[in-house]
Amino acid sequence: MLGPVILAASRSDRMRRLISAAPVTKQVVDRFIPGETVADIVPIIKDLTARGLELTMDVVGEDITTPEQATAARDAYLALIDHLKDLGLGERVEMSVKLSMFGQALEGGHELALANVRPVVEAAAAIGTTVTLDAEDHTTLDSMFAIHEDLRKDFPQTGCVIQAYLFRTEADARRLAASGSRVRLVKGAYKEPAEVAYQQKHEIDKAYVRILRTLMEGEGYPMVGSHDPRLIAIAQELAHKAGRKLDEYEFQMLYGIRGEEHLRLAAEGHRMRVYTAYGTDWYGYFMRRLAEKPANLRFFLRSMVSKG
Repeated sequence: MLGPVILAASRSDRMRRLISAAPVTKQVVDRFIPGETVADIVPIIKDLTARGLELTMDVVGEDITTPEQATAARDAYLALIDHLKDLGLGERVEMSVKLSMFGQALEGGHELALANVRPVVEAAAAIGTTVTLDAEDHTTLDSMFAIHEDLRKDFPQTGCVIQAYLFRTEADARRLAASGSRVRLVKGAYKEPAEVAYQQKHEIDKAYVRILRTLMEGEGYPMVGSHDPRLIAIAQELAHKAGRKLDEYEFQMLYGIRGEEHLRLAAEGHRMRVYTAYGTDWYGYFMRRLAEKPANLRFFLRSMVSKG
C-alpha cells in the first residue's frame, strides 16, 4: 500500500526538499492549496460562497518549534477573521485549526495551545462563525478533546474532528453525540500503528458507517467528511432514517477534489462545506492528500511526467 509510504515521506526533510524543488510541484499543489496569503484566498471565498457553498478555512502549518511561531499562527487566523468580517461572510465560513500549530507539542503545550486558540474562537464567535479542532495523530487526542471541552463551556458551537480508523473513535462518538456538539467524521490521514487503528480500507469503511450511524442518531450536528460516493449515499440514508432535516447535518469535502459533487449536493439543498487550505507551509497537508486517495497520487505523477 502506498498510503503509509507517502505518510512517512510527509515527515522526511529530504523528501520535502526534493518535492518542493520539482518544477511541476507548485502547479499541482495549487489544485489543493489555492493561495499563500489571505489576499490570495479572498477571491476563492467569494466565488465558492456565491455558488451556494460554505467553507472551512485552514491556515496550513504544523511544524511549530517555538512559542513565537505558535503566536504567529494565532495571529494568522485572527487576520483571516478580520477579512471575513469585512466581507460580511462570517456565517458562511468557519475555521479549522490544528492545535499542533498553536504550540501543543511544545513544553507546556496543552496550556499554550489553549491560550492561543481561545482568542481565535472568541473572534470567530464575534462575527457569527465558529472553529473546528482538527484531529491529528492519536497521541494528541486526549489533549485536543480536553481543550474542546474547555472551549465549549463558553462557546458551545466549537466543533471537533474524529477519525474512523482509530479503535477509540466509536466510544468518542457516543460521548460526543450525546453532548450536542458539532462533530466532523473523517477516515483518518495519519500513519497510525496497528495497535490503535484499523489498517485495511474495508475495516475503516465499516467503522465509518458504524460511527456515522451513532452521530446521526445522536443529539449533535454531524459533519460528513468524505468524498466516497457510497459513503455519501449511506450518510443520506442514515440521516433520513434518523429524521434529520437537510440543515441538521452537512457534507464536507476538500478544495480541489470532486468539485462538481460539491455543487450537486448544494443544488439538492444540502449544506456543503469546502475545506480550503492556504499558506506557505503546505508540504505536510499536500502529502496527506496524496496518501488519502490513489487518484491524487496518479494526478501528481502524471503531471510530473508530462512536464518533465
